[in-house]
Amino acid sequence: MTQAKSATPQPIESKAEAENLVRHLLAAMDALVATVEQETSLVRAGKLKQAATLESTKMELGRLYATDTAQVKANLATLSEHVPDLLAALRKQHETFNALLQINLTVLATAHAVSEGLVRGAHAEVARKNAPQTYGQSGRATAPARNTATPISVSRTL
Repeated sequence: MTQAKSATPQPIESKAEAENLVRHLLAAMDALVATVEQETSLVRAGKLKQAATLESTKMELGRLYATDTAQVKANLATLSEHVPDLLAALRKQHETFNALLQINLTVLATAHAVSEGLVRGAHAEVARKNAPQTYGQSGRATAPARNTATPISVSRTL
């Protein structure tokens, strides 16, 4: 699936070229869907380190997808004429792919929000423990000043 493509979409001149382009895009989408589904499953299971290993594969497949999509858009009239059935299958698969991407983005956003909440909670606990205990004029404990916050560091190794 490492078909070389130029930056400018080339015109499709035959039915064989049209079929090859659409089949190549369908194959790239299949691989991208499988990778995104795997990433979604890993993130849902809390296996973020394993999910991160899919990044380079996902980026390469995304590049192929974008390149082929640009080629399809530039030759839509020709493709509609030569391979209308494949084009219809491509549209259907694209709708399924978009729905999967929405699920993936939701899972990633949730994981991000959870991790951010954990880091903020850890920081608040460290700051609370390290803040000096002082008392005001009434004899009640006062809240620590905002400038007494203690920085925390996060290790990315597990």
